[in-house]
Amino acid sequence: MERSPDEAKWKDVVGVVDFHSHILPGIDDGSKNIQMTEQMLRQGAAQGIDTFVATPHFYPERVSIERFLRRREEAFELTVPVAQSCGIRLFRGAEVALCPGLGRGEGIEQVCVVGTNLMLVEMPFRPWTSRDLKELEYLLDRDIQPIMAHLERFIPIQPKKYIEEILDLPVYVQLNAECFLQWRTRGKPLKLLREGRAHLLGSDCHNLTNRKVNLAQGRQVVERKLGRSYLREIDRLGDELLAGVGTEMAQQNTAW
Repeated sequence: MERSPDEAKWKDVVGVVDFHSHILPGIDDGSKNIQMTEQMLRQGAAQGIDTFVATPHFYPERVSIERFLRRREEAFELTVPVAQSCGIRLFRGAEVALCPGLGRGEGIEQVCVVGTNLMLVEMPFRPWTSRDLKELEYLLDRDIQPIMAHLERFIPIQPKKYIEEILDLPVYVQLNAECFLQWRTRGKPLKLLREGRAHLLGSDCHNLTNRKVNLAQGRQVVERKLGRSYLREIDRLGDELLAGVGTEMAQQNTAW
């Protein structure tokens, strides 16, 4: 099969990971059905993506962990053969909404990326308080490693004090590819990458139209503005974080 230009460009980079995706069907406001999921996976494969971390929204104040995990498992099992046919590894995770008591919640480690201690955390869109940052510290105290979801969205709307306090914590920062596609929104995210204060990329894909898989386009901007070495470091870290899932665990908990 002839590769697309995007695939040809990125396939020489080992381990391209989309760390933030709503690709599992029928579980949140992402993919509506398995047919859409298949098209999204094929979009990703054409862009040279090797791995998707599926991160459906989890709102601890709205739904129990048990119900969320049950629905995620059903969607994951439906998606496994499709991901395999596309040659894509699929990891199960969640985009966990930060709320009061999250860091001390019973069983909250179950919504980490399966086989790891990594948790994609979405900060609230209301004004932040010191209590919100305290919840992150509670997660760290439990040896849960937060990955801050699309931090670039919060930079224009939250006090710089709280943004800096998060960046000073031992957390990983994930940026959405979308922010690099417009000159008005790319400056601060590029600065975070240049300074080593942002670490991972994701498409945050939800569908095939206005929120489609666009990781390759964002990566192209990063390479053009910062150089290929930054992409190599992002990919190296992604491989390293997911390599904690050994072969036996990977066969059990991911689609290959």
